[in-house]
Amino acid sequence: MAPLFSRRSFIATASATALMPALPTAAFALNEATAKGLVEKLVQEINKVIASGKSETAMIGDFERIFKRYSDTSYIAAYAMGVDGRRASGAQKKAFSTAFTAYVARKYGKRFREFIGGRLEVQSVKKVKSFYQVRTIAYLKGESPFEVDFHVSDRTGKDLFFNMYIEGINMLLTEREEIGAMLDRRKGNIDQMITDLKKAG
Repeated sequence: MAPLFSRRSFIATASATALMPALPTAAFALNEATAKGLVEKLVQEINKVIASGKSETAMIGDFERIFKRYSDTSYIAAYAMGVDGRRASGAQKKAFSTAFTAYVARKYGKRFREFIGGRLEVQSVKKVKSFYQVRTIAYLKGESPFEVDFHVSDRTGKDLFFNMYIEGINMLLTEREEIGAMLDRRKGNIDQMITDLKKAG
């Protein structure tokens, strides 16, 4: 994996702020209870898939449906594309969002599949600026428990998570770096990057 804070990532992060869908400056319907409630439902569904005994392919399909239901896919995809979204056509942005959502489901679904025999438990919630951080603990067999945090916003008018930290690794920054690396390998060709993305994860 490319270093999380490469020069390209720093430049993209610094210059892309104006292009990203803004998070709300104040939460309205969203509060500690609703943010926690969203993640409790999310965790319940994840735990159900973990305990299902399904094949990896079937589990990944379930995780993709969960991701679409509970996450702000438009924000996450736009953040991952960063400044390169400025030169993408509408059709490319749509194709990227579709491919990216499936890619994230595969990548993080495989990670959650490692939790078989374990579980996630919601621990706490706190407000951070304009969103809420909901902390969960992952309990895996034979391993020390670790934190999985979800950041929840109502930017879209609906309570959704827009970022996730697994053992301190920031999903948004990690995926922006990954997409940037894919584009670099394709010399900036967005269509070729999307084709690669469909096979990644």
